[in-house]
Amino acid sequence: MTQLWRGRVATSLLFLLFGTALGAWTARIPAVKSRLALSDGRLSIALLAFAAGCIVGMAVLGRLTDRFGTRRVMLPMAFGEGLLLVPPAYVDSLVMLCLVLFAFGAVHGTLNIAMNASAVEVQRAWGGPIISSFHAIYSIGGFLGAVVGGLFARAGFGAGVTFLCVGASVLLMALWASWWALPSVPRRTEVLSAESSGLPWYPLMFLGLLVMCALVGEGAAADWSAVYLRDNLGASAAVATYAFAAFSAMMTVGRLVGDRLTRWLGPVRLVRASGVLAAAGLGGALLIGRPVAGIIGFACVGAGMSCIAPQVFSAAGNVDPARAGRALSVVVSLGYLGFLLGPILIGAASTVVGLPAALAIPAVLALFVSLGAGALRPQPG
Repeated sequence: MTQLWRGRVATSLLFLLFGTALGAWTARIPAVKSRLALSDGRLSIALLAFAAGCIVGMAVLGRLTDRFGTRRVMLPMAFGEGLLLVPPAYVDSLVMLCLVLFAFGAVHGTLNIAMNASAVEVQRAWGGPIISSFHAIYSIGGFLGAVVGGLFARAGFGAGVTFLCVGASVLLMALWASWWALPSVPRRTEVLSAESSGLPWYPLMFLGLLVMCALVGEGAAADWSAVYLRDNLGASAAVATYAFAAFSAMMTVGRLVGDRLTRWLGPVRLVRASGVLAAAGLGGALLIGRPVAGIIGFACVGAGMSCIAPQVFSAAGNVDPARAGRALSVVVSLGYLGFLLGPILIGAASTVVGLPAALAIPAVLALFVSLGAGALRPQPG
């Protein structure tokens, strides 16, 4: 196996462990909540601590990849991901839970930037589009982590046993990745300082805006799809879950074929078509107002959103290859804000205009992404 293939496998392992750890944590949140007897409001404080840690990791610590190289940042963070998954199951107070979740989030956010920078480096060396495959593996990891968490819960095991087992698996994947990861050359500190003002901020901010708009749709599907089908369309509780299942399945499928579509269409046309698919699918479903249409509509959102973030991240990482970490810190952080704040925006709007009308927001934003897809073209110079 060539060194480049090994590097691709190593980066794939990082995306897999990243998704697996997050999926396991999400699946066992109810167990952590129950163990500490937290109200919904107090739990939201702990979840906000995790989100704050992620933002710090992505916006601040992720830039370390430019100074030290992706390998020297992503591998320690990968080991930290496995280790810091465990403490939330054993703390005995809300304060301690917030502290360990902030630390876990900071590592998680830093790893997010470093592994995406590595994906851009591997894709550049590969000579063809492969970044969507990494994000597909992340989606598969999230599914596996959630399934494992569910199986442990059904068997009656606590969150601690779940996190210990999943954390051990994460450490094994991190160890494997450490053997095969490509070497990376860090930039000299003085060069970084001298060039710090040269990063093209306006193109990066616009790319960040595009991915923020896209991730509003992802957040909406995660938080509001089942509620919409159950409360507004009269679907049963079981049928209501199919909307997010369809969204998740089509997102995974879309990322699995995303690299082929990129070679066929190019990133600009692919993102343009993806935005139209998401907007038309969700908009049409809202107009029809039937459970089956809702499921199909969220499936279209999943298929449409699947390729947008990988292509935007790839474009951001190539704006200035020597400072891909800094560029990705900007773009990924903005995207994550969309994922966090989008569902809140939709919830607030639903109190005024109703949930069906509020869900038109991600459809309109997807159309905006389609119109702004030209920003993914390589900048001259």
